[in-house]
Amino acid sequence: MARILIVDDAKFMRMTLSNILSKAGHEVIGEGENGKEAIDLYRNLQPDLVTMDITMPLMSGVDAVKEIKKEFQAAKVIMCSAMGQQRMVVEAIEAGAKDFIVKPFDESRVVDAINRGLN
Repeated sequence: MARILIVDDAKFMRMTLSNILSKAGHEVIGEGENGKEAIDLYRNLQPDLVTMDITMPLMSGVDAVKEIKKEFQAAKVIMCSAMGQQRMVVEAIEAGAKDFIVKPFDESRVVDAINRGLN
């Protein structure tokens, strides 16, 4: 069981991910709506893993990953992307994200990515 932080500007997506993760036995310890919140929440909560949307207001998920990895090299982040965001996914992986999951979420793919990301 891992302590997970979910960051996505869409409440519905956070709720969907939260349900999938809870069902898989993980604990959702926080939720954020943008990259700036992601950084603050990461500092305060020190989660085992973060799911991070790529496109968000104030600060993108890619920029948030870069900031979090600067401060916490061991941070484990999995990006969430819509179809057609391959370039940004590659940029996020280069910035230190462990993996990515594509929206709309496939429950088994999410759980597999989380488990791989935690190892």
